[in-house]
Formats: sequence, C-alpha cells, structure tokens
Amino acid sequence: MTTGRSGRTVRDLRRGNRGAVLQKLYFGGPMSRQELGPATGLSSGSVSNVVGELIADGLLEEAGVVDSDGGRPRTLLRVSPGSAHLIGVDVGETRVRVELFDLTLTELARAETPLLPRGCYDVGPIVDHIRSGIGAVLAQAGVGTDRLLGVGVGVPGIVDREAPGGAVVHGQTIGWDAVPLEALLRATGALPQEVPYLIDNGARTLGQAEMWFGAGRGARDAVVVLFGSGVGASLITDGSPEGGSTEGTPLEWGHLTVSVRGRRCRCGARGCLEAYTGAESLLARWAERGGGGPADAAGPADEEEALAALLASALAGDPVARDVLDEMAEYLGAGLSDLINLFRPERILIGGWAGLLLGPYVLPAVRAHARRHALRHPAARVSIDLGSLGPDAVTVGAATLPLSAFFTTGGRRTAPPAAPEQPGWRTALTRRG
Repeated sequence: MTTGRSGRTVRDLRRGNRGAVLQKLYFGGPMSRQELGPATGLSSGSVSNVVGELIADGLLEEAGVVDSDGGRPRTLLRVSPGSAHLIGVDVGETRVRVELFDLTLTELARAETPLLPRGCYDVGPIVDHIRSGIGAVLAQAGVGTDRLLGVGVGVPGIVDREAPGGAVVHGQTIGWDAVPLEALLRATGALPQEVPYLIDNGARTLGQAEMWFGAGRGARDAVVVLFGSGVGASLITDGSPEGGSTEGTPLEWGHLTVSVRGRRCRCGARGCLEAYTGAESLLARWAERGGGGPADAAGPADEEEALAALLASALAGDPVARDVLDEMAEYLGAGLSDLINLFRPERILIGGWAGLLLGPYVLPAVRAHARRHALRHPAARVSIDLGSLGPDAVTVGAATLPLSAFFTTGGRRTAPPAAPEQPGWRTALTRRG
C-alpha cells in the first residue's frame, strides 16, 4: 500500500477523513456538503467521496434542505442515530447500572442491580451483574450485537489498559488487587469476540461526558469531581471532543492527605480527604455525634437514602447534621483549592450521586472555602458548579469510550485482539480481589 512522507498510508488518510467528517457532523451538524469542506479542511472532492462512503455504510442520512443564496438548495446531512449502538456500564458504589444507547447517545434501555450487601464488591457477582445487564438491555430494545460498537465500563480505581490480556483494575478501596476485568468479562461469552470492552476509571468517564455534552462544554481545561461514597476527580486538559477523545487524567484526589494522623480512610491510610468528605464518612460521623447512621438494627441501609435523611435533617435545622455538612464543605473546599493551585482549571464541576444531592445545599460554602484557601490569581478565573448530566453521567461517559474509538477508526468496527487465558482468571471470579 502506498505510504506518504509522513508514514501514513492511503488507508490511514481515508480513515482520518472519514473520522473528521463524522466528528464534525456529530458535534456540529446537521451540515451541508459545502459547509463540511471548510469545517474539516478537506477538498470538495474528498468530502464528496467520504460522504458517499458513509451514506453507503448507513452512517449518514439526509436531514432536510436549506435554501442557498441564489443557488440550488443544499441538502443537510447528519449522523444516523440508528446506524449503531453503544453500551455504557457504571460499576458504582451502590449498584451496577447498564444502559444501551443509539449512536447519538439517546437511551434505549437500562438495567440496574443493587450491590447487596451495601459495599460488596466481590468480583464474581459484579461480572455477573454486567453480563446479565448487557443481555437485559439488548433484549428490552430488541436489538442484536451486529451494530454494537462496544461496551464501555467505568470502575473505581486505577485502570491499567496496557496490561497483557486486557485492562486490569487496581481498586484498593474496594479490595480489588490487579483484577483482570476485561478478560473476565470476555470469558462470560456475553458478546461476540469482535465487540470490544473498553474499561476506564469512573471519574474519567464522568469527566468526558460532562466535557462533551454537559456543563464542561466549551472549556479547554477543567477538573470534574466524582463525589459519592468516596471522592475522585479527573483532570481534563483538552476539552474539545472534535479531537476524537478528551484528554482526561484520573486523579486519586480523594486520598490526598488533609489531616496527618487523622480519621482512618477506607483505603487504610489516615487523614485522606475522602475520610472527611465521602458519603460513607459523612454518615459515620453523623452516627458518632448522635444523629442517624448508615445502619440500623435490621441491617445495612441504602446509603443514598441515608444521605438524603442527613440532608433533610440539616434543612430542618438539626445542629448535628448541619455541623457535619458544614465541616464537609470546608474540607471539600480546601481540597478543591489544591486542585486550583496545582492545575489552574477554567472550571470545576461536581458530579456523582452524593455531589448532586448535597450540592445545592453546600455549594456556596464550598466555593467560599475554596477561594479562601487558593491563591488569588487562579481562584479568580475558575468557576465551581454542579455537573448537568445527572446521576447517569458515568454511564454516558462510559458509552463515549466506544464512541471515541468509532471516530478514530473512521466509523469502522475493529475486533479486539484475542488474548490467551492466564492463570487465575477463572478463580478471580469467585474471590474478592
């Protein structure tokens, strides 16, 4: 195959041209062929060829006609929503959520399974929840796997995507020690070999969703905070989705030390930010001070319901509940000030189920504490707000992982490489970590 001076083949160029047209129409469409040329930098001949291929592949469709100045009406084009499907999975702190989307990320079906008992992260059951959830959403929507671009999975912890045999998850706070999650999911046989599993940190998938479709849209650099049972963050250094992927770096920000020899964190260390701001810690401190708590005589309570009860008590004027949330706001603001000083983002967005629940109550205080602790210049240019995509943001962000790969390949699905089974993959299904 012919190779140019840059080392790119004709196939590479064609794939890049297809990806450029798809991305421009996806994020900026509908557009006419005449508009696509200047928008993508491609010649009119290249646009014509690429559009013809994409229409033939069923990826583009006509979206109406607009009048032109003195010329023939121009046909608008858009990405065809039903031409492909995506699945997003959120391995959350209280449940596993699986959602099926069309190509434009309109939800088609969902399945949710609570983690019982609360906080149980045994690997085998979670893999089973994902497998059964995938089957459930495909059945609900009545679709097969022939148009499924992939399954994106957002998880707690550090994800090694370069590990032999597929992505491996290091989730210290949930008891996962080098769990070969991609291999375990592949071993379930839930999907054909050609459908990839793409696994990443949940805070990063949240960040990508908010930057592409939510409150971060238009910002070039931001920090997106995932606030749930624990806390995490993702640093976004290039918020433009038209590059094919958002450059997001997961930050283990929840394990920043804020109090030497302080409260014990669930990671095992003392004085972590998460030990003062995470929902699990808030409920424990509320109970310690004579308020409600995360458990009762009947067994584990739903953490989301318990946190809602804490908030309701604070709103009703209960001094203990208010003191717990006021203290949390101060620690959270101080933690945000570190992010402001280190990275100088344009925006900080707070998401996650606990962040969205408590945000309207604590956000004014969080902003004030963050600015009090941060340097004046970076603090003056940052805005601190809630994410806009709601509790499904991690799932939507997970679905953007195969969507990003779709752009990179120019709209062609490529099979993941087959990996040999390694010792321990089967037994990992029945152990924690």
